[in-house]
Amino acid sequence: MQVHRLSDYKDCEAALRNTGLRQALYDAGEVITGGTLLVLHSEEHIRRREIEIRVFRRNFFKYYEKEVFPATLAQTIAPYLSAGGGDLIELGYRLTVNLTADFAGVDRPEKTAEESEQLIRLVKKMSEGATMVHSTRDKDELNQEVREALSEFDRDFLQASIARRQTLIDAVECGDASEDTLPRDVLTVILRAQDELQFDDAQRLREIGFYMQAGSHSTANSVVHALDEILAWAGENPARWERLEDPVFIQHCVHESLRLHPASPEAWRKTMCPMQVSGAGELPEGDRIELDLFKANRSEEIFGSDAGSFNPDRDVPTGVMRSGLAFGIGVHTCLGRELDGGLLAKPGTDPEKAQFGIVPLIVIKLLELGASKVPGDPPAPDTKTKRPNWGRYPIQFAKEQA
Repeated sequence: MQVHRLSDYKDCEAALRNTGLRQALYDAGEVITGGTLLVLHSEEHIRRREIEIRVFRRNFFKYYEKEVFPATLAQTIAPYLSAGGGDLIELGYRLTVNLTADFAGVDRPEKTAEESEQLIRLVKKMSEGATMVHSTRDKDELNQEVREALSEFDRDFLQASIARRQTLIDAVECGDASEDTLPRDVLTVILRAQDELQFDDAQRLREIGFYMQAGSHSTANSVVHALDEILAWAGENPARWERLEDPVFIQHCVHESLRLHPASPEAWRKTMCPMQVSGAGELPEGDRIELDLFKANRSEEIFGSDAGSFNPDRDVPTGVMRSGLAFGIGVHTCLGRELDGGLLAKPGTDPEKAQFGIVPLIVIKLLELGASKVPGDPPAPDTKTKRPNWGRYPIQFAKEQA
């Protein structure tokens, strides 16, 4: 097997759209990713995606942003406001783990701090497993830790969540309850589609575990990167801080940050048969193509001479997303793209009519509260991974409420 590295934006885009290439980045993390939507290919992937996308029923995103998110945000951020600040990595995980649990279908019946801490710990371990290819740790040791985390997650969270939903589904199917009584989440969709999916217990556990780690891990990191870029951009410039009072502009800032800091800095694909791959030429079956999304998203040809810097006013070519390839493209486009980033609003859009996305909404709230770095306590990178993520990011709030 030969490895081919691509960093040209158009070559990377073409590879992501190429249905003859299968996902390969997460093979090392099979302990949690094996058989999940993330790694499926061709017809099997299409069938699974068609089933699980049913969670996005009519008005789902509006419902999530307007009804689910505000209560979770207020409850989660309250202790940090009382303390005057805290670690944004920790806050981001607390927010996104709870939100992702609502979306995935994982109940937290006790609603205690201890229960949240347990779930966050388990999801972080699952995220370590999924991104094992970039881990700096011993792989055998990490695999064992992930298996133990999955077992604990199944015992303490998933089994009760399944039982409650199955009771509700049975009531609907017997005519004793209406469709509106069912939770709007992935687990409910999976349980109702069991005849189509034919999941065993282990596969169902991995599928929900995948959604939990993917949603919380990438979203939490995106929040930190976005706030860091915005604080550096605004600096001591009053005019720029005034612009940050506009939530639509903040959404544009977040999408610019997503371009610079894609959740995964690279994507790997393998050829399923001999084929022509743009930028790599004629390749045999089994070769690996590594797509450097970090570099591709900073292409000067596509994004201009300042492509490597943060510029929320950037002119983006027609047909190119402001976030670049951050959410992927083609058949493996992130299912949560609209949930995380919303629909990019045009300048001047009425904020009440905009669908901002979870990451912009969190950043909007942080800025409303006057979030800033803590003097004398600088952020530090995450040393457990090769991915360019923050390991700790202390912040302080200038306001008690907003």
